[in-house]
Amino acid sequence: MEQVVNAVMDLVVPPASMVMLAFAWPTLSFLRGVEWALKTLTREDMLGKVVVITGASSAIGEQIAYEYARRNANLVLVARREHRLFGIRDNARLLGAGQALVIAADVVKEDDCRRLVSDTVSYFGQLNHLVNTVSLGHDFNFEEAGDTTAFPHLMDINFWGNVYPTYAALPYLRRSHGRVVVNASVESWLPMPRMSLYSVTTLNFLLLPFEMKSTLKSEQEPLMWMAGG
Repeated sequence: MEQVVNAVMDLVVPPASMVMLAFAWPTLSFLRGVEWALKTLTREDMLGKVVVITGASSAIGEQIAYEYARRNANLVLVARREHRLFGIRDNARLLGAGQALVIAADVVKEDDCRRLVSDTVSYFGQLNHLVNTVSLGHDFNFEEAGDTTAFPHLMDINFWGNVYPTYAALPYLRRSHGRVVVNASVESWLPMPRMSLYSVTTLNFLLLPFEMKSTLKSEQEPLMWMAGG
């Protein structure tokens, strides 16, 4: 009976999710349009600003680095694969980045995160944006996972890999009235089959800004959290 229920859920949930998304899409599009208009009218001048990008060695982290480079920001490119970062640093400089610093660090290790923030502030004297792009997905049903060793690894990367850099950077971001930018996908709020653990681990971090915004509001600090997907 349980297998029948699971089979039915696998058939029903994906199209149902698409229907929900179809109804939500007009509202989301409107909100995105308003957000775009506000950003256009209040576009931040990034010249001379310092941006730390975790997971900058590939995929969305690399592309975000190039976008900041086009706006003449100073970049701190962070990843475990240091050799991959040098080519991205050179490309960013060609696109208009000011200075670009490469730091090899594992963001699931708190000491590494403290070090990368300390090195950034020692080199540039400030920190304006922290962009968290580190994430890890999966393609298996929770109950069918044959090897549970992947579970803590997902939590380490998707949760602690965002929490530790943010925690280390917060004092300097408060000082500069900076921003925390979070890479969040649609699965964080619209769970899909075979992605449940990814949804849970990423949603946990996305709930953190609600507490931080409340705390920062009481301190009258204009630190901004931004989630993109």
